[in-house]
Amino acid sequence: MKGKGRGNSMQGLIRQANQMQAKMKKLQEELSEKEYKSTSGGGAIEVTIKGENKISALAIDPEIFKEADADMLQDMLITALNDALETAKKDQDAEMAKVTGNMNIPGLF
Repeated sequence: MKGKGRGNSMQGLIRQANQMQAKMKKLQEELSEKEYKSTSGGGAIEVTIKGENKISALAIDPEIFKEADADMLQDMLITALNDALETAKKDQDAEMAKVTGNMNIPGLF
């Protein structure tokens, strides 16, 4: 009798692991399409990235070229890009934690 209980328990664990894996895959697909926006320079720079960490849009107010030097423009771009990437990472981590129950699974993201 003890053996049957363990077998059912193991099958249940395997089933749960498979369900979690399917949920994680679906969530990863959804997150890769999600867009994250960030602005810098009072809205003079707007960056949009997709969840797969690829830039999908970059808007620069033409007025910035009249007012800013190259160093300032570079700083604003870096700030906007880093902010968008950080926002995406935090969102992805939070969404994945919902699926994994806060289990730390190395290499997931």
